[in-house]
Amino acid sequence: MTAMPLTEVHRGNPLEVVEHMATRHLWPFERACDDELVIVVRGKWADYQVSFTWLSDIEALHLACAFELKAPERSNAEIEHLIPMINAQMWVGHFEFWPTDGLVLFRHTLVLSGGVQASGRQCEVLLSAALDAGEQYHSAFQFVAWAGAGAREALEAAMFETAGEA
Repeated sequence: MTAMPLTEVHRGNPLEVVEHMATRHLWPFERACDDELVIVVRGKWADYQVSFTWLSDIEALHLACAFELKAPERSNAEIEHLIPMINAQMWVGHFEFWPTDGLVLFRHTLVLSGGVQASGRQCEVLLSAALDAGEQYHSAFQFVAWAGAGAREALEAAMFETAGEA
């Protein structure tokens, strides 16, 4: 068996699949360029700006899901302490905090090496993981930023599951 040079591998752009998903859900989106698409999704606790970037050289679809956290500077150190505690709970993806931009990001990448084409289901799951993580941990970030809670206390509060809604 001979190896196929990387230049001969078919590299389909999965952003067309993502664009179709956004259209189907009636989410506003913008195609910044051939390799980037940004969707705005309204969540329960925040509006999420979700950037999908196709990295053709490594055949990967990168997702960055951001929400605003314009936290007081005094809470930045505790938020930085909270991030690895949350990330330790994650099975896929991770959070980052960008204090100068006032943003929390959830990042994850779908590797599609060998010419694998992304399916609609894969893109839905990728986005769902990001939105679920944002919704689950949004309150922890807010608790630290605005209530002055410690990282551990905020994480425990976010992990506490309730039944129903008041």
